[in-house]
Amino acid sequence: MQVDDKLLSRLEKLSYLKVADEKRAEIVEQLSEIVNFVDNLGELDTAGVDSAFAMNENSTPLREDVPSCETAINDDILRHAPNASEHFFIVPKIIE
Repeated sequence: MQVDDKLLSRLEKLSYLKVADEKRAEIVEQLSEIVNFVDNLGELDTAGVDSAFAMNENSTPLREDVPSCETAINDDILRHAPNASEHFFIVPKIIE
């Protein structure tokens, strides 16, 4: 894939970004390097590589999901609220 000013203009439009005129050449060069690097990855022979080669038995340990209620934390948070009652925030009615 060739990255040129036309493609950069399209990317600007799609991303709702504006690249300054003095930075356009630099951005085109950087995007070209990225695309060339990704193209090189496609040339790697991965036929004999297991799809889960990066996985191992020592993954992040899980913990049991046990519900708990720390009323001290709730009370501390609600103490800073402008208006609260019975462990709930009181807010103005917005739907009639």
